Amino acid sequence: MRKPAASGIPPQRTGAPPGLAAGTLVAGCFAVCLAQIGIATPATLNGLFQSDLHPVGSQLTWISDAFLLPVAVLELTFGVLGDLFGRKRLLVAGAALMAVGEAVAAAAGGVHLLWVGQALAGLGAAALFPTSLAMLAAGTRTHDQRAKVIALWAALLSTGGFLAPLLGGITGTYGSWRWAFAVVAVLAVFSALASLWLADNSSAPEGRSLDVAGQAAIGLGLFALLYGVIQAPTDGWGSAGVVAAFAVAAVCLAAFVAVERRAASPLLRLDLFANRGFAVASVVAVVGMFSFLGTCYATSIRLGPVQHQSPLRTAVAFLLLNGLTLFLTPVTARLLARVAPRWVLSGGLALMAAGDFLAATLPIGDTALTSLIVPLGLVGVGFSLAVSSITATAVNTVPVHLAGMASATTSLLRDVGFTLGPAVIGAVALGRAGSAFGAALAGSPLPGQVKAAAGEVAAEGGPLAVNSVEPGSTPGRAAHLAVDALGHGYAIGFTVCGAAALFSCVLTVLALHGAHRPGETVETADEALPAAGVPGRG
Repeated sequence: MRKPAASGIPPQRTGAPPGLAAGTLVAGCFAVCLAQIGIATPATLNGLFQSDLHPVGSQLTWISDAFLLPVAVLELTFGVLGDLFGRKRLLVAGAALMAVGEAVAAAAGGVHLLWVGQALAGLGAAALFPTSLAMLAAGTRTHDQRAKVIALWAALLSTGGFLAPLLGGITGTYGSWRWAFAVVAVLAVFSALASLWLADNSSAPEGRSLDVAGQAAIGLGLFALLYGVIQAPTDGWGSAGVVAAFAVAAVCLAAFVAVERRAASPLLRLDLFANRGFAVASVVAVVGMFSFLGTCYATSIRLGPVQHQSPLRTAVAFLLLNGLTLFLTPVTARLLARVAPRWVLSGGLALMAAGDFLAATLPIGDTALTSLIVPLGLVGVGFSLAVSSITATAVNTVPVHLAGMASATTSLLRDVGFTLGPAVIGAVALGRAGSAFGAALAGSPLPGQVKAAAGEVAAEGGPLAVNSVEPGSTPGRAAHLAVDALGHGYAIGFTVCGAAALFSCVLTVLALHGAHRPGETVETADEALPAAGVPGRG
């Protein structure tokens, strides 16, 4: 899921030794595994965040997006910074920043400080993802060597996605959610030291420059968009803050387009979208990956804050969603070598849609993990196929000499989809749950004092807050209504994710027919495969 071109992988390098040193390989692989662990670990801990920190309204959603947002908007810029100033120092700095952020998160006494820690760790991860890949690729001399090294890099990223649910589940069940962040902080320190002592430096400043205006425009625009989507269910879609956020987002994103059209070294090549096939593949990248992260978020909230299942049981569900990619990557690579990538992509999206629609039918009172095996297994297998073929599909629609930029652009758009997943699904589910709970509470035969107390709690923190109070308390007597409302809300969330995956599937089949150029498929797909066979974020 990562992109060589986003990191500025050059045909020649400056300051790098001939061949890839073992120390550089160890440091780079450790760094990307660390970054993926950091990004995926909190998904299993939402139930503990809710019970310990008592986030209200949209605050729980921001715990996830505080990490995802820096990764989405800063990866390309960090790739350029590594090329300009040296990748080793950026790898060390990124790991150090992750260590600080994870330590802050581990010590957080409230949700706001947890946001700060997540944001700092996200900044560090945004540096580690592109820099580790560029550093490894810079030490290779041939296409075959580069393909093998990037495949190893992808495997370590998949390993991080597999280990993260286990880390969160074990520490959360037998210790505290703080232990998970503390463990990642320690791993980050080791990563920084490994990069400092073992890695060889490399850079590629020729022809590279920072697109400061473009980065500022897209960063502010995406933050404003996310803020509006996340806060709307709590503050109201017509509230001044939400309307202002959407207005700022529109202005900034329009400014980004204007800036990129004039930039000498653009962050995003807008002329690529003149190619119909690439434009369609880009839409699929955003919408399809939004579907997957939305599914992960809905699953996390269902099992944690709603059903109060342990982090270890939640981890089992996430192994179905994230862990399968590690084992299916070789299968997907063989499929992509024999079948047109758009068919692999459409098949994966169809499986994701089927899994989401099945998950939407599960009663909220069903806490058996066996009930989740088929729906989440379908989503996990489908995601493995889809994420491994999106880049190949997009790259096959453009000329060979633009393959690198197409891969980078598609990866950026995937990151945007990943970031929007928790935000949109959280907004949809919590909005519907809030309305359903209010109506159910008003029409229930509960005593007046129970209704009043539950209404006050819901006004402050929504149905999740009502479901989290002590069962024997006065507002706790309305918890069953909150559970039903939340089950309804997140069932709609799964349905939205399924509809998004199905839309992407149909669009892929209908609009990408004949989009690739005969004679270019094998070559461009080969270039894309190392970047494509990388799992997503949990």
